[in-house]
Amino acid sequence: MTDLAEVFLGAKDALVPSDAVAALLILDDGRYIMQLRDLKTHIFYPGHWGLFGGAVDPGETDIEALHRELHEELGFEAPAPSRFVALDFDLTAIGCPKVYRAVYEVPVTREQFASFKLREGRACEALTAREVLTELKVTPYDSFAIWLHHARSRFVPNDAAAQS
Repeated sequence: MTDLAEVFLGAKDALVPSDAVAALLILDDGRYIMQLRDLKTHIFYPGHWGLFGGAVDPGETDIEALHRELHEELGFEAPAPSRFVALDFDLTAIGCPKVYRAVYEVPVTREQFASFKLREGRACEALTAREVLTELKVTPYDSFAIWLHHARSRFVPNDAAAQS
């Protein structure tokens, strides 16, 4: 199968939800480095743009999983990821477990970006928030994380909201 609609909507392969990590790889100009996902029927959102990352293996911490995934997918050693947000998914109504997706902010220099070696996915590009949020087919959870990151200055902390 190579047609996006057929791979994305017509696939019959089993999908296995699991805890996952993802990296908001951010260049100094604010662009997000993203992956165009493979057209594989056993992965979530094939053929869509998404953040680099993947499943947390048993016994692995989120940070260990993030480092492993970035090394496997890009040959990149992330210096100091910082946790940005975690998204929880309760899939028990469809017979699957509750899982999370922890998203980490990782600054990337232009030199580091130039040295990336794409080992998974169809493409790797630096994209603006406008491109990600209005022009491309993006995995919804990663789109939400990027929107949160882009709009983070607009959010009011709970204690400030209670005072207004």
